[in-house]
Amino acid sequence: MRIEDFEDTIYKKEDNGIYTATISRPEARNAVTYISFLELYTVLEDMEQDRNAKVLILTGDPKGNAFTSGGYFKPEMMEQMKKYPEIDLMDIAQKKVCMKFWNFSKPVIAAINGMAIGGGITMPLACADLIYMAEDAWLGFFFSKRGIIPEFACSFLLPLLIGFQKAKEILYFGKKVTAQKAYELGLINKVLPIEDLIPYARKQALKLIPPKGPSLSLKLMKKTMHSYFKDILDRTLDLENRGLRKALTSKDFNESMKAIKEKRDPVFIGR
Repeated sequence: MRIEDFEDTIYKKEDNGIYTATISRPEARNAVTYISFLELYTVLEDMEQDRNAKVLILTGDPKGNAFTSGGYFKPEMMEQMKKYPEIDLMDIAQKKVCMKFWNFSKPVIAAINGMAIGGGITMPLACADLIYMAEDAWLGFFFSKRGIIPEFACSFLLPLLIGFQKAKEILYFGKKVTAQKAYELGLINKVLPIEDLIPYARKQALKLIPPKGPSLSLKLMKKTMHSYFKDILDRTLDLENRGLRKALTSKDFNESMKAIKEKRDPVFIGR
């Protein structure tokens, strides 16, 4: 994919080394698609080759009133996706982009400026080195309410970050987590007023860039910290893909989709 073909992402480069990827589908509350993830993958490839690129800030288009409302897919999108043979429709857990982020050598800061549902939170947990949230933003771990399982290796990373008991409680019951609660759990680094979020993220980014930040040292730190978990993430993503393929063909998933359309609670049967 070429950067000039981006449809879902606004990609900006600054001379100071701060690059920004803004998820921008405001008409769909910044929902993400297979194409969105391919664009983010392309951003990482471009930054790895660009010696000026030092830090990536990932955020959502403010016009969408969300960081991202999660994954979005409709059959009519198939024609559009045919343009991109790199897209693997069987990679529902987004293993390719997740591992690309995990192996990415430069710091990533997520500035969560609104609701972050499904992939809107599993992606930052896997992909960002630092996560800052607006005080009125929230996280939606709604997988069980949809009859599916998490992606982006969240099945491993969430227990790693907050412990098995808390992780299971959040995932089993499909919890909504406020910014303050996310901070208390250790999922994010700081909660800020919405107007201070991006300025603060930029201020922190500049601390990671020479002359203030030793970018080589940071690169080596990240590589060392991530190395041990690479194989675990790889296996977890394969398991998530397998589980998602099964869950998405279940009667419970179909029931959850009907319930959303009919604005009611789903009635699951466990099949």
